[in-house]
Amino acid sequence: MSRQASADTAATPRRTPLEEWVAAAIGCAGGRVHRAALADWQLARLRETVARARQHSPFYARHLAAHDAGDLASLADLATLPFTTADHLRVEGPRMLCVRPDEIERIVTLPTSGTTGQPKRVFFTAEDLELTVDFFHHGMSTFTNADDRVLVLMPGERPGSVGELLSRALPRLGAAVEVHGPVRDVGAALDALARLRATVVVGIPAQVLTLARRSTEYGEASWRPRVVLLSADRAPRAVRQAIEDAWSCRVFDHYGSTEMGFGGGVECEARDGYHLREADLLFEVISLTTGLPARPGETGEVVFTTLTRTGMPLIRYRTGDLSATASAACSCGARLPLLAHVKGRITDGVRLSHGLTLTLGDLDDALLGIGGIADFRATVDRASDGERLRVELRLTGSQRGVVDQARRALLRVPALRGGDAAGELRIEVDIGDEAQWPCSTGMTKRTLCDERGTERAHA
Repeated sequence: MSRQASADTAATPRRTPLEEWVAAAIGCAGGRVHRAALADWQLARLRETVARARQHSPFYARHLAAHDAGDLASLADLATLPFTTADHLRVEGPRMLCVRPDEIERIVTLPTSGTTGQPKRVFFTAEDLELTVDFFHHGMSTFTNADDRVLVLMPGERPGSVGELLSRALPRLGAAVEVHGPVRDVGAALDALARLRATVVVGIPAQVLTLARRSTEYGEASWRPRVVLLSADRAPRAVRQAIEDAWSCRVFDHYGSTEMGFGGGVECEARDGYHLREADLLFEVISLTTGLPARPGETGEVVFTTLTRTGMPLIRYRTGDLSATASAACSCGARLPLLAHVKGRITDGVRLSHGLTLTLGDLDDALLGIGGIADFRATVDRASDGERLRVELRLTGSQRGVVDQARRALLRVPALRGGDAAGELRIEVDIGDEAQWPCSTGMTKRTLCDERGTERAHA
């Protein structure tokens, strides 16, 4: 019999377990975080991080030459420090380290998508990786218990990879775990789901969506998880709803990146945003126009500073992600700050001739909720007779009616509706050639490109 999600009848969602975890780390009794104590903790760790980086890192010795740790009188003074960027990771790399090379346990190389540019490399000590395992342990306890069996559809073949870290964290809850790896064969992943009788699945949004839709072809006898955690990519509302409908489960979202140490924050039962690793990471949201701290509720760029990392500290690292600090406290009752759901990336868009910007998130929301669509690639071509949006779909099942549904959905996107109405934009939708698809193994590859073929957004 399939595991079904129980009805969510509680008037108040359970308080995130991350609050008790953070409270213990910063010395607050009773499992509740006091904002003043959290600010004092973060300021002390910030001063230590700046002082250590200036002393031990050749890069930060130059980058922070005019900024002494003793000048940081409050967290507001964080805004006086210069930003660190992805270009610094590419160019400076090992010069950002605060330890000897032989103390590094894991190096993660992140190639620059869509270009031939120098890759980013992020360095971790064993202590840094243990911090992530500890976060995964407590974050997963939001919806995982000792009776659960967890199927991890994330990379896990290498020590220090996401799947391997989860395989170390979940047994601390008493849960069983199997790291299958990213979905390259849909049938094999579904077989693993049924064989393990997994109650919790962790995976990439579009890949889990494909599994959920394909599993319905097997009928009621197929196994369905109780909970899904989506990670490693933005999880559009339409994708979350489609997974919940297919599997009768609850879907949670995780926010993180390699630069954060793989883990940044996770939703609680209220699912109104992310509760963050406040004892390990200091988050900001900065205005897109001024670069200064954004107002609560104002969309800006997420910036973070590591507070406890020893190998490669990152100070005011610009993520390129768009979000906002929540203007109200979470309904779960936690006193931790709340980060709103990520809306996309700063570079995640193509400006059309009629003045509006089309983003990958727009296309995600329009297309991925349509049954049968696994992923897509889109290109905006510009010519003398106007613009053309070409969308190629990759399907999981029947092709009947999908192209027409996709076209209608695209015409509801404001950035596309205006151009179509003005006769300045043509929309072409077709089914991509499976043999030529760049991710024929089942890996998702949603793209939005400009007329030169340069990727502006990707998964």
